[in-house]
Formats: sequence, C-alpha cells, structure tokens
Amino acid sequence: MRSPLSFQLNHSKRDWPMGNWLSASSAPSSDESNQSARSPGSEVEGDAVSDGQPSNADDVPAAGDGYPINDLSHSDASGSGASGIDSAEIAGFKLSRPSLVRRLTRVQREVLKMGALVENSCMLAREALCNRDLDAAKKIPIQDKEIDSLYRQIEVDCTTLLSLEAPVTQDLRLVSAFMQMVRDLERIGDYTKSIGNSAIKLFPYPVHDCMQEIETMLDRCRSMVALCLRSLSELDPEAGIELKHKDDVVDDDYDRIYQQLIEAQPVNGSVEPIILMVLVIRSLERIADHATNVGKRVTYVVTGERR
Repeated sequence: MRSPLSFQLNHSKRDWPMGNWLSASSAPSSDESNQSARSPGSEVEGDAVSDGQPSNADDVPAAGDGYPINDLSHSDASGSGASGIDSAEIAGFKLSRPSLVRRLTRVQREVLKMGALVENSCMLAREALCNRDLDAAKKIPIQDKEIDSLYRQIEVDCTTLLSLEAPVTQDLRLVSAFMQMVRDLERIGDYTKSIGNSAIKLFPYPVHDCMQEIETMLDRCRSMVALCLRSLSELDPEAGIELKHKDDVVDDDYDRIYQQLIEAQPVNGSVEPIILMVLVIRSLERIADHATNVGKRVTYVVTGERR
C-alpha cells in the first residue's frame, strides 16, 4: 500500500496536443504546513533555502493548458519521527529530509520554466522560417539570453544542493539528471536561434520547394520538445521510448531533405539559400537528439537503467 506521504500528481490524465506551453505550477510549500511539527534542527534547514523563492507560473511564457509539476513537496505531516516527516516517495523511490525535498522542488520548477522558454523559442523559429515573420526572428535571441541565464542559475542551485544536502543514491541521480537536462535544453535554445538567423537570411529569396517538408520536420521536433518536457513534469519513464521512435522519423526526414537540397539547382544563381536550408535541417536534427536525451535521462532517474 502506498504511504500517505507519497507524492501525488496534482492533475488528472488528459491528452496533450503538440504546442501546449509548459507552466511551472506553484506547488504549496511545506514550510507552513509542517512548521509546528519541526524540530529545532529542521528549522535551520528551512532557513537555509528561504532566500530563493520558487518561480511563479506567471513568469512562464505559456499559452493554453500547462504541464503541472510532479510535486516534490510533502503533502502531509502526519508521519512518524521527531520532525513529523521521515520520507516521501516520488517515482517509486523515497526522498528524505524536508530541506532536500524543498530544494529539489525549486530546481524542478526552474528546469520546467527553462523548458517553457525553449519550447516557445521553437514556436518563434517556426514563425520566422515558415511565415517569414521578422518580429518572431528578432525575439529569439532575446529569449535565448533568458534561457542562458536560467541555465547558469540552475547549475549553481544544483551545485549548492550537492554541497549542502549531500544527496545519495536516487536523490543524487535526480540532481545529476537535472544538471544534464539543462545542458540539453540550453543547446535546443541555441539551435532555435540559429534557425532564426537562417530564416532572416532567406527572406530575400523565393520560397523553396523543400520548405513544406522542412516545416513538417520542424513540427515533429516541436512535438518532441513538448513530449520530453511532459515526461520531466510527470517523471514518465515510457516517454523515452516514444521519443526514440520519433527521433528515428526525424533522422529519416533529414536524410531525405538533405539529398533533395544537394541535388537542387541554385536559386537566382546563388547557392546561399541551399546552404541555409541545410543548416536549418541540421539544427532540427540536433534539436530532436537533445529532446531524446532529456527523455532518456528521465527514464534513468525513475528506473536507474539506461535504455
């Protein structure tokens, strides 16, 4: 029987259409609900993390339904022990120490906020490339700076967590996975910026015959980014397998479109648009690879196995 201290997903299962933006749900803090049950030692631990507040969902550039966080905070303080909280369970393994749980919750929120920005950058790249939207192309570098800033902050937070909390076994696996995931997300942000730059340079040229296939490939990559972030918010180990299948399809798209482009005639006597589109599909292929990496890391966190 599952412990009453088990973590619960704060939402019901439903279909998630591609392109829904993430929102980092503001999980209720355990500080107030557990204040009366803490020992003096646990109060010190709470003070150590009171300087950084969790990211507010309003800060996330979200539209439509969002992906709620798999809540890492304790839902009940009725457990045994001097502090009233001995452990909580997430994805089948136990987390101990309230301060560790609070820090992990904060990091997860930051990662999901970063993921929302990355997914939004993918949407802007699509608008810039397929709809020739100059304003969207100009927004991507601005948003990429926010992504880079979050990336650096999350690395600092994870390093601090490792130093002060000294997590072990599954807890350590979760922290290390967060550090690797944000690198993947940061690289996706860089590739969307590259697509935006290529889109601006393609504006003077007529729309190429391959653009429709490139648009389809881009939409597949966007769906993969959305799926990898959903897997992170729900800690779903099966998403990694689905992402691998989707990545194989994107790889096939890349091979087919690349072959068409190298055989294409110059546009208005220039090979520049051909080269730019090759760079675009290369960026898309790498976005799919990094999204697949995130899914694999989630699987590793939950199961302890690399697939």
